[in-house]
Amino acid sequence: MPRVKRGTQHTKRRKNLLARVKGYKWGRKSKIRLARPAMLKAGVYAFRDRRAKKRTFRALWTVKINAAVHELGLSYSRLINMLKVSNIAIDRKILAQVAEKHPEVFAKIVAAAK
Repeated sequence: MPRVKRGTQHTKRRKNLLARVKGYKWGRKSKIRLARPAMLKAGVYAFRDRRAKKRTFRALWTVKINAAVHELGLSYSRLINMLKVSNIAIDRKILAQVAEKHPEVFAKIVAAAK
C-alpha cells in the first residue's frame, strides 16, 4: 500500500482548535495539549449554562412579580393561583415586564384576576 502522510489534516485540525480557543488565558490559547481540554470543558459549561439560564430568568421574573404584587397587598402565590382560577393565561416573563415597565396595567391585571 502507498504511504499516506497526514500533515495537512493535522495542521487543519490544529488551526481549527486554536481558532476556537482564541482569547483564552495563559497557555490554553496557544498550546495544543492545554487547548484541547479547555475547549471541551468550555463546551460542557456552555451546554450546562444554556439550561441554567432558563432557571435563572424564571427566578428573576418571580422576584419582580412578587415585588410588584406586594405593593398591591397580595403575595406571588396568591396571584398565580387567582390567575389560574380566572383563566388569565399570561406567562411569568410578560407579567414581570408589565409589572416593571407599566405598573398601572399590572394593577388592572391583578384587579381582573380578583
